Amino acid sequence: MTEKKAVAGLARFAGWIFLVWGGIVSLKGIYDAFWGAPEANFFSLKPWEFVTREQWLRWSGFELAYGLACVALGLAARVYAARLPEFVLREKSTDDFI
Repeated sequence: MTEKKAVAGLARFAGWIFLVWGGIVSLKGIYDAFWGAPEANFFSLKPWEFVTREQWLRWSGFELAYGLACVALGLAARVYAARLPEFVLREKSTDDFI
């Protein structure tokens, strides 16, 4: 007996997850670089006492790089999904625990 397994849909779904997550993180990195400030500023006597601006810009740069990497991975997954077949027929598993 055979069963039908979706292949391309899974890659498309993973691509969308990476695209959305990368977009959110990239926007957060841009916000932190230009308008944001660390929460430590709320608890110090003067701003930028615990976390320096240089450290904060390094952090926002990391957020932006991580977000753009996720976007690139999402786009790569979408391109790869276009090459995959929609469904694959396989023999049905006979394992008892599945």
